[in-house]
Amino acid sequence: MERLAAGGDATRFTLPRPLLGRPGCDFSFSGLKTAVANIVAKGLDEQGRADVAAGFQAAVAATLANRAAHALAMAPGATALVVSGGVAANQGVRAALAGVAARAGLPMVAPPIRLCTDNAVMIAWAGIERLRAGLVDALDHAPRPRWPLSEIGA
Repeated sequence: MERLAAGGDATRFTLPRPLLGRPGCDFSFSGLKTAVANIVAKGLDEQGRADVAAGFQAAVAATLANRAAHALAMAPGATALVVSGGVAANQGVRAALAGVAARAGLPMVAPPIRLCTDNAVMIAWAGIERLRAGLVDALDHAPRPRWPLSEIGA
């Protein structure tokens, strides 16, 4: 995505920036995904694909930056902005979030890009929070690749 976006015009297509300006730290990319799918369904040449990729990357970066800035405003004791998972491998997203951290006077902490392959750190953090709350489970759970955290209690 990032390589394709590098040759694109992020302003060619108008893509939504979901949930900007709303309270809380929630975000959703469903409207953005739909907008991109509708554009792609019409057929694109190579430059069009690059333009959509650039626009998508810009929309994701702007949305995550907005939500991260909002989260930092809600956490006045924060000492850093931590960025992890696959999204942290994208240079555009990293740059946008580094800007958020800098404006908040905080460091941005992120693993080397080669280690940004999935979001396992967030699952591990959810486990830490459950352990801190005294919630300990048996080890006989079957793997569920799509197990909403809201279903496991906290």
